[in-house]
Amino acid sequence: MSVVLLKLGAFELLGLAALGVLAGRWIKQRLPVLDRLNIPASIVGGFVYALLALALRDRVLNFELETTVRDVLMVTFFATIGMNASLRLLKIGGVQVAIFFAAAVGGLLLQIVWGVGAAGLMGLDPRIGLIPGAVALTGGPATALAFGPVFEGEGVASATALGVGSGMFGIVVGGLIGGYVGGSLIRKHDLRAMESFVDPGVPEPRESDEAGAGGWFDNVLMLCLAMGLGIVVNRLMTGLGATFPIYIGPMICAALLRNLDDAFGGSRISPAKMDQIGTMSLELFIVMALLGLRLWEIANLAVPVLVILCGQIALLLAICWLVVFRLMGRDHQAAVMASGYFGFMMGTTANAMACMNELVRRYGPAPRAFFVVTIVGTLFIDFVNALLITLSLNLLG
Repeated sequence: MSVVLLKLGAFELLGLAALGVLAGRWIKQRLPVLDRLNIPASIVGGFVYALLALALRDRVLNFELETTVRDVLMVTFFATIGMNASLRLLKIGGVQVAIFFAAAVGGLLLQIVWGVGAAGLMGLDPRIGLIPGAVALTGGPATALAFGPVFEGEGVASATALGVGSGMFGIVVGGLIGGYVGGSLIRKHDLRAMESFVDPGVPEPRESDEAGAGGWFDNVLMLCLAMGLGIVVNRLMTGLGATFPIYIGPMICAALLRNLDDAFGGSRISPAKMDQIGTMSLELFIVMALLGLRLWEIANLAVPVLVILCGQIALLLAICWLVVFRLMGRDHQAAVMASGYFGFMMGTTANAMACMNELVRRYGPAPRAFFVVTIVGTLFIDFVNALLITLSLNLLG
């Protein structure tokens, strides 16, 4: 029986991605464990596509994808990350946000050192060690999908499939262990939550900032401007001989535009609207990327990658218990922050929020912990992570 080659153009792929997100939501409704583990609907739907493509490959049907719209969505998502990297928010958060951010960057650097070192000791390309660490754990499946083609272009085979597999491992482990991290500290030190829900360490919400922000059209215009300028920046940097993912320039330009907007009071950028644009772009991008996943290429690297991942778990547990908890004040809220730290450094910010919510439900409120972890986990660490991965890839190349 002959194998059919199905070519999917931009519009067909976009429609298939939307169907994948809807299918993922439907599956999560019927398998609540997926929701408890904070696995996104796009990952669920995309993996169904990936498994189907694997089952049909070279037997019945092969896919050929037009990836232009996928790349546009990827750049859009990372540009929205830049748009939310406001230095003013870092200042509003005060010393604790700065300390927690420093701990996150330090943990990220240790993830890189351990991964690269372990890969080298096992006789692998050291660049492979970046994947089950900074790329797929702190970065998550989205970053793994974005950087995979960059690694593969540099000669690291199966980088995308390895990254997605490692990212899914991190989400599951982050969801299962994150709550234990904070709970063990609370029980060991017999910590108590504040009786009042009012926390002087949490800034009051600035409703006027969002109320004065621009409308949808203004936000889309600013995003398009950042993306256009960013591609020009990419070309200039590539001319210097460095390797950069296509979204690095747009992300940097978006951050500059955001902070210029803050400084001069333009109020054209709405964080809430940028979040919605970013979420939509990310969900569709993930399904498209997973549809093109080559699962058949990763069997030979499964054991070495698992060794690296287990080392990452031990490393992050040590950082949470010995560093984050102590730096953040050794109190109930510090324990909750340690739980959140493990959640987003091993999986996603959704993991962090779920673990922290469980601790708050059992042991009492920790509003400062939610503020600090949210600011760092959603606005700043992804920005720094992308830059550090790019720098490491160039140094190792």
